[in-house]
Amino acid sequence: MRDAVIVDAVRTPIAKGKPTGAYHHIHPVDLHAHVLKALVDRTPGLDPAEIDDVIGGTVAQVGEQSLNATRLAALAAGFPESVPGVTVDRQCGSSQQALSFAAQGVVSGAYDLVIASGVESMSRVPIGSSAYVDGARADVGGPALARRYPGGLIPQGVSAELIARKWALSRARLDEYSAVSHQRAAEAWRNGHFAGQIAEVAGIPMAADETVRPGTTVETLAGLRTAFEHPAWEERFGAIEWKVTAGNSSPVNDGAAALLVTTGENARRHGWRPRARIHTATVTGDDPILMLTGIIPATAKVLDRAGLSIADIDAFEVNEAFASVVLAWQAETGADLAKVNVDGGAIALGHPLGASGARLATTLLNVLERTGGRYGLQTMCEAGGTANATIIERL
Repeated sequence: MRDAVIVDAVRTPIAKGKPTGAYHHIHPVDLHAHVLKALVDRTPGLDPAEIDDVIGGTVAQVGEQSLNATRLAALAAGFPESVPGVTVDRQCGSSQQALSFAAQGVVSGAYDLVIASGVESMSRVPIGSSAYVDGARADVGGPALARRYPGGLIPQGVSAELIARKWALSRARLDEYSAVSHQRAAEAWRNGHFAGQIAEVAGIPMAADETVRPGTTVETLAGLRTAFEHPAWEERFGAIEWKVTAGNSSPVNDGAAALLVTTGENARRHGWRPRARIHTATVTGDDPILMLTGIIPATAKVLDRAGLSIADIDAFEVNEAFASVVLAWQAETGADLAKVNVDGGAIALGHPLGASGARLATTLLNVLERTGGRYGLQTMCEAGGTANATIIERL
């Protein structure tokens, strides 16, 4: 029976997704190519001609990130022209889905060796760019969707507010969680926890991910104004005690990450040590208005398929799109927050949309190895109410 194992995983340091960010001058295809090349360079004896496919996640597939940018990144990395590439869009879960597709291809026999990766340059291709045509917002959903959901779908930040209201999460609780994310991320960088997974971009030394703020406190976060408050949303959903700010949400970022996936047998034949097995991977849909709660049923689904319980999981990576999302997930699953995002999460490290799933997998792999844990679970909320969940097993 074929398995799917991770041989190696790398990521760039994550930069601010602004014109002042460290990677603003780098084309997203080049940023993606950087981690593809780094992954090959780190794998002794790997002939890029052996790679059956490169599956890459990107959310804003427009402009510089359009026209199957993953294929272009493989060519920019110097891979042989025979190596194909495909670009996946499952919104924030795009590169986590790329990893799932890679594992499915390897287990089925369609692939022997594949790279799962992702990139997002939010400084060069701003969030939401793909929803606009000639400067005007497109009718993305269409009339049939509007009939099913009168009033239309809503911004994720408003969904995060509705989640905070439903689970009775206070502003102080959101800010406390966010401050801990920064503290954990800063400590992880100080202690060298990220050193083995980082592929620095030439000429851009970064001592830490650019949005980590070591001095963040609950008091400083409490001084930030709410980001999504508007009377129109209260007219639709009733009274809302507004709590979501830039400080308890993920920032906009640039970054890339990549993982090498093959069978255990193929790894041994090449002399590579498999680091983890992709144990179980699922995806599910949920309410597209609450939108970000899909990680709750996705977690239940992946645990059920794996034959495991929440207590069997040694480390969790739950994407911190918003603090309210992680805290609602924890309230429903009963997971120990001491095991969740132990090296900080997206609120501090950053959330380069298409790269985040691969970044979470890279971090989770390293956390398991450092702590000696066996099972790790990562899950990702996504626009439109879908969510991926993946369990890896350290080898």
